[in-house]
Amino acid sequence: MSHNIEGNWKAGWALDLHTTSSIRLDDGSFQNTYSNVGKALNRLKYSGEEENIEYLVAELVAFLRTRLVTPYIEVIVPAPASKQRDLQPVYAIAQAVAETLGIKYDQNYIEKVKNTAELKSIEDANERQQILNGAFKVDLRYASDKVLIIDDLFRSGSTLNELTKTMYNQGNVDNVYVVTLTKTRVHR
Repeated sequence: MSHNIEGNWKAGWALDLHTTSSIRLDDGSFQNTYSNVGKALNRLKYSGEEENIEYLVAELVAFLRTRLVTPYIEVIVPAPASKQRDLQPVYAIAQAVAETLGIKYDQNYIEKVKNTAELKSIEDANERQQILNGAFKVDLRYASDKVLIIDDLFRSGSTLNELTKTMYNQGNVDNVYVVTLTKTRVHR
């Protein structure tokens, strides 16, 4: 079940919620119930279960084929990774989606030019925005094009908003579209 996600982009969607419920346990940890997409993403990112890539790609491709704009997308770019991993899940998924749909893929379009703190521990939206301001750089290679950003998880939208702002202001792109695998139930 997809969800619209709001931001400074032309249109954005999350395939599903990341978790459907979360119960705080006595030890302070949480017992989460994940959506199917959320479970596959969690297992891929934190257990290294690469067999989940195929499922996540299939879900994204099936969804994107229902969007009227998909045939007009000129390039797919992954959101930059926030953590160093041997396998970057978003890059692998975005590349496979692009190949399946026959759309150009470019993981080098967005350059992160500023080291930033990990945002998931920062609750204040203004602080996150301040941290991200000027964190990315793009060139004019996709000026007047329609760009699709793929990311794994939508929380507050701070990173995707900054990426979109950068693409419009520095890259002169025509439109930015965003799709994420999941979104949190709380937007902080």
